[in-house]
Amino acid sequence: MALRIRVNPRIAVQPDDRIHRRQLAYCLAQGCKENLVERVRDWPGVHAAQALLDGEPLTGYWFDRSKEYAARRRRASFDPYRYATPETVELSPLPCWKDLSEETYQQRVAGLVQEIEEEAAAERQRTRKPVLGVAAILAQDPQYRPGFLDRSPAPLFLTASYSMWRTLYDAYAWFVLEFRSAAEKLRAGDRAAPFPRGSFPPALPFVGG
Repeated sequence: MALRIRVNPRIAVQPDDRIHRRQLAYCLAQGCKENLVERVRDWPGVHAAQALLDGEPLTGYWFDRSKEYAARRRRASFDPYRYATPETVELSPLPCWKDLSEETYQQRVAGLVQEIEEEAAAERQRTRKPVLGVAAILAQDPQYRPGFLDRSPAPLFLTASYSMWRTLYDAYAWFVLEFRSAAEKLRAGDRAAPFPRGSFPPALPFVGG
């Protein structure tokens, strides 16, 4: 059985409606689930909610810091947007909802947002933890960094079941094993060592003229 998965630079995502919906909800919940704002739309920074709920373009600027640095080296004065380029982020629809009309898609997203806000409100009621609020967020130093960060490794795969996770993990383990075996043969001089499909063999040592 062929298995097709979507892959980003770090995590393989199983093509399952539940996984896609869960990941979209996770992205939309940023700021609300941490009790920083009460509603998803309240987040004062960059957020996809407005674009997904209302169809508004998600626009901003890309600042060419290299050109700004060169201008400062020349001691030239310039407007803050002199070396800025307007950019619009195009949000692709979820694969499982790609055939929906724009109105229906927005209704589905609105349903996710409502669930997020209701769950966050219930959690605040349980813990008695207040919302930080927009004013307090904007008053924060953007360069502030806490002394301790609670880190956890990103998952290799996002799947709807353990059996699918196990299938992907076993396939990945096989891939790593075959790659290492071929790399050892290559280092030993076997230029025809078979690497698994989709891999990039390590570079050979430089040979001078």
